[in-house]
Amino acid sequence: MWEYTDKVMDHFLNPRNVGVIEDADGKGDVGSLACGDALTLTFKLDENGRIADAKFKTFGCASAVASSSVLTEIIKGLTLEEAANVTNKDIAEKLGGLPDQKMHCSVMGQEALEAAIQNYYDKTKTTAPEKEGKVVCTCFGITDTEIRKVVEDNKLNSVEQVTNYCKAGGGCGRCKGDIEKILSEVRGDWIDRAKKKEQPPKRKKLTNIQKIRLVQETISDQIRPALRADGGDIDLIDVEGNKVIVAFRGMCAKCKMADLTMRDVVQAKLREFVSEDLVVEEEKDGEN
Repeated sequence: MWEYTDKVMDHFLNPRNVGVIEDADGKGDVGSLACGDALTLTFKLDENGRIADAKFKTFGCASAVASSSVLTEIIKGLTLEEAANVTNKDIAEKLGGLPDQKMHCSVMGQEALEAAIQNYYDKTKTTAPEKEGKVVCTCFGITDTEIRKVVEDNKLNSVEQVTNYCKAGGGCGRCKGDIEKILSEVRGDWIDRAKKKEQPPKRKKLTNIQKIRLVQETISDQIRPALRADGGDIDLIDVEGNKVIVAFRGMCAKCKMADLTMRDVVQAKLREFVSEDLVVEEEKDGEN
C-alpha cells in the first residue's frame, strides 16, 4: 500500500475544481484511458490575462486525482508566463510529497498544463514569449540567465544550492557541469567587483589654480596647526608643477628633525589631500 500524505488524501477525497470549462481559453489532454491514466485540464483567463478559473477531469489513481486537483489551485491567478514555470515538483511539493512510484502523476499534470497553454497560443495564433538566455536545465526548462540571477541574488556557491533554489540540476543531472561553470563565472565577477571596490577612486586632474588652492588649504587646515602646537610654523613659498616649496618658521626652522617633519608630515599630508605626485622642498637661503 502506498504511503500518502494527508494533503494527498484530502485532495483525493475532496478534489477541487472538477469538471470542464466549456468555453475554455486553453485545453490540454494527456495520457490515455488505455494506459490507465488520462487528464484533461481547461482554463479561462480574465481581462488581465491571468488564469481566472481552471478545471480538470482525470482517470487514474489517488495520486493522479490529487495532482490534478492541486494543480488547478496552483495556477489560478497566474499569468500564462508564470504558469509555464510550474513544474511537476511544484505539484508534488504542494501535496507534501508523492511516492517515487507515483511521481509520474505530477508529471502528467505538468504536461497537461503545457498542452493547455500551447492550445491557447495555437487558438489565438500567438506565440509563447521566449525566455531570455539559453536553456541549461532541459528537465525544468531553466536558462543560464535565470540561474545566474538566482546565484547573484542569493549568493549561492554550490550546484546543490542552485538546485534547491530553482530546481536546475534536479532532474537528470546532465546540466550540473554547466551550472558549475556559471557559478565560477559569477564568483569571478564577485572577485573583480571586490578588487575594484578596494581600489581608491582616481582623483581628478587638477588645474594649477586648483592645485595651489588645495595646497594652501591643506597647509592651513592639516599641517600648520600641528606645527604651531610645537612652537613652529610653515609658509607656502611657491608651487612649480608638482614641486611645492615651503619654508619652516619658528621652532621648526631650528629643529634638527626638520627633514623628517618635511617628509613625514608636510609631504605626506600634501600627497594625501592634494596629489601623490607632489614633492616638497624647503626654501633655504634663496636656493629655490
